[in-house]
Amino acid sequence: MNTVDTNTEELTLRVEASLDSIRPYLEADGGNIKVLEVTGDKILKLEFVGNCGSCPMSTMTFKAGVEEAIRRSVPEIKSIEVANLI
Repeated sequence: MNTVDTNTEELTLRVEASLDSIRPYLEADGGNIKVLEVTGDKILKLEFVGNCGSCPMSTMTFKAGVEEAIRRSVPEIKSIEVANLI
């Protein structure tokens, strides 16, 4: 395993841990968020699932909850993309 793989795996674990702090709120509304990938360039790719995937409030949820939690816990992430953000 090379260093890039090790670094992205460690970042992915840290992202998952940061998302665990907000998942109960997403799950309460029948939704969740899935980590699709952390690239070698430290770009995080996410996907809203369940009710979050079609919710008109998903942009606000992303900005006020998801993005803030990730940036606070994993400042190395350079960019966050959500595949299905409305």
